[in-house]
Amino acid sequence: MNKKQQMIKKLAKRAKARKNKIEPDNPSLKPKDRYISKAERAKMELEAQQANDNTSIDTEASITEK
Repeated sequence: MNKKQQMIKKLAKRAKARKNKIEPDNPSLKPKDRYISKAERAKMELEAQQANDNTSIDTEASITEK
């Protein structure tokens, strides 16, 4: 193999290695979901229940006022 061919192959190999290092874009264009621990899930669930309780109390109060 002559010198020119060796240089071309080395350059191609290096270019391929550089291309492989680049992180590909997320195809769905959504950010990746992070891990949510059990404690955080329980806290979120409790907050959701409290929000539902508050809305049901408000609707009951508005019904009784009429």
